[in-house]
This record gives sequence, structure tokens and C-alpha cells, in this order.
Amino acid sequence: MNYEAALDASLQRLHDEGRYRTFIDIVRKKGHFPQAVWRRPDGTERDITVWCGNDYLGMGQHPKVLAAMHEALDATGAGSGGTRNISGTTVYHKQLEAELADLHGKEAALVFSSAYIANDATLSTLRSIFPGLIIYSDALNHASMIEGVRRGGGAKRIFRHNDVAHLRELLAADDPAAPKLIAFESIYSMDGDFGPIREICDLAKEFNALTYIDEVHAVGMYGPRGAGVAERDGQMHRIDIINATLAKAYGVFGGYIAASARMVDAIRSYAPGFIFTTSLPPAVAAGAAASVRELKTAQHLRDAQQLHARILKTRLKALGLPIIDHGSHIVPVHVGDPVHCKMLSDMLLDQYGIYVQPINFPTVPRGTERLRFTPSPVHDPKQIDNLIRAMDALWRHCALNRAEVSA
Repeated sequence: MNYEAALDASLQRLHDEGRYRTFIDIVRKKGHFPQAVWRRPDGTERDITVWCGNDYLGMGQHPKVLAAMHEALDATGAGSGGTRNISGTTVYHKQLEAELADLHGKEAALVFSSAYIANDATLSTLRSIFPGLIIYSDALNHASMIEGVRRGGGAKRIFRHNDVAHLRELLAADDPAAPKLIAFESIYSMDGDFGPIREICDLAKEFNALTYIDEVHAVGMYGPRGAGVAERDGQMHRIDIINATLAKAYGVFGGYIAASARMVDAIRSYAPGFIFTTSLPPAVAAGAAASVRELKTAQHLRDAQQLHARILKTRLKALGLPIIDHGSHIVPVHVGDPVHCKMLSDMLLDQYGIYVQPINFPTVPRGTERLRFTPSPVHDPKQIDNLIRAMDALWRHCALNRAEVSA
């Protein structure tokens, strides 16, 4: 085996298909989000506006978050010193989990190193807790959920995206006595569409199934206290396990689940992804807790973010650009070709100082490549104007289709 040749061939395939991923080296400036500095490969620098960040509300630079992190860092040092089971549980971790349990109205919460690990570890471990468990998974669930379902082994059923009738057929076809779990998302991040939470909960009740929801793109953003779409829709009490992140709207790092105390106890006792992983640094846990606490009463940030998303979508539609609009804060613009998508991204960055990363396969299916914008409360009217003018000019320059993609 010529290992070097195999490496070269695998990387060349990505280049040939136009989906080789390039890291953009940026420096975020405290107090100036969404402005940043792009360090070009030749060593020169340029001021840019970040339009694809997941720090949806700018909480990564919030004074209360930074103050909490400084306090914990000065008090405890850099790292946690171990796994949660072996010297890695501190008062900061317990405070964070208490804030999260309160946020979701659950008895307990459990913090992981990321929402990806939380999904993977929890879904795969549930097989050990409930022998014979059948998992019903939405076809467009995140890769972390797919991996958790796959790695746990056992029976699984994939229902067509947001197709409650298909889900009912699958549930009805299985043994009524078999343990069941329905896994889905509240907001699907590539199209920005919502999951049918109430309808799925109704089916779960009818067929005695557990419910597992990923609220990664919704926590902090929806609901009167930012607990997510399930809170907004009055369905949070009907969800058995809620998964979410601390790295998007909360602007810090880490992931978690919230559930009953018994469910959390079982997961923490059996999940290798939790047991054998060093816990979050105390400073990170403290910053995350401060962010969760702050956003419970920061409706003005959610309102401003939704307003800016509506403005951006309205103006892009007015240009005839093919946006996908399901009413969420995510603004995807359909391109449909990986080479064109990367070219548009490069031109926006180089010519206009606008940073938006191309979204290509395997993140989205081939032929649905897109630019995905995530407006925040602190993107000002001038920055929105600059983006609109740039998109109009580049769409004209590249002679791309202006017929709107249906939602």
C-alpha cells in the first residue's frame, strides 16, 4: 500500500469536486463583534464582517460572561484536572447544570464537552439502558445523532423529514411492547425549518415512546427564557431528553442534556463519552452559566436578532435571490453548485470583506450547496447594506439564477 499516494488521491478528489474545505484565519476583536480581522495566507490583514458565525447573539463577548470566566480562572486555574468522576467536578460545573435544569424545567442536566458528544454518547448509551430499544430518527437529523443511533446498534427506523404520517406508519408496524424513542430536531440548521414538535409528542404518547429533541440551534434564541422552540410552543414538558449546546447562542463551549434525574443518572453512569472525557475547564463552565443566566431575561436580544433576520431575508427576496425561508433565524441562499458556492464565498471575502463559509456536501446533499447567513443583533444597517449590495453585484457578475427556491 502506497499510503502517501492514497492520501494525495483522497484530497485530490475533494479538490476535483470543488468541496475542499479551507480554513479562514480570523482574529475576533473583543467589543467589536461581528467585526474581525482576516489574516491572509500571504501575511497581510483585512478587516471583515463575520456573517456565518454561530455566536448568534454575541454572548461570547458579553461583559458578564467574560467577568465570570475571569473570576473562575483566577480562582481555580486553567483546567479541571480530570474527568467528572475523578476530581473534575467543581462548583462551577454544578452551578452550570443547575442553570440548565432550571432553563428547561427538568430535574437535572448533564454537561458534555460538546453537543456532538452529548448526542453521540446519549443516543448510543440508551441501547444499554433500554434493551431492544427501537429508535425512530428523522432523515435529516444531525450527523452526531446519526452516529449515536448507528454506534449503539440495534433496530432503527428512518422516517422522512418532518413526515409525521410516515413516522406513524413505522411506529404502528413495530411490536407495541418494544421500547421506543423518537429522535428529531427543533430547528434543522441547513434549511432553517422547524420540527413538528407537538405532533411528534402526540405520537409518542399514543405509542408509549420516549422523545429526544436536539435544540442546538434554538436554545437562547426562542421561548420566553430562551429554552428553545419546545418552550416557545409549550411542549417542553412533553420532551423526555433535551440536547443542546453552549457554543452557539450562549457563545462559550460545551454541550448538554436535560432530563429527569433518573435519566441523567443513568446516562452519566453508563455513557463512555461522558465517563472517560476530561470535564470542561471551570472558567468555561462559569462563563456558560453566566450566559445561560443572562439570556433567561434578555428578550431584547432575541427580538433584535429576529428583526435583523427578517430584514435580511426581505431584502434578499427583493433582489430575487433564491433564499430558503422557513421563518427561523437561519438565512440560506441556494447556489446548487460546489464550485460556484466556493467562488462566491471567496469573492465576498476578498472583494467586499464579507465572510460567509460555503456549505457543501456532505453537510448538505449534492446539488443543494448554499451560502448560509446568520444575522445577529449587532449586525448594523450599514453592514446589512454592504452585504445586499455585494450579493446583488456578484449574482449579476456570475449570471446566477434569481428564481426563488420554494421553502
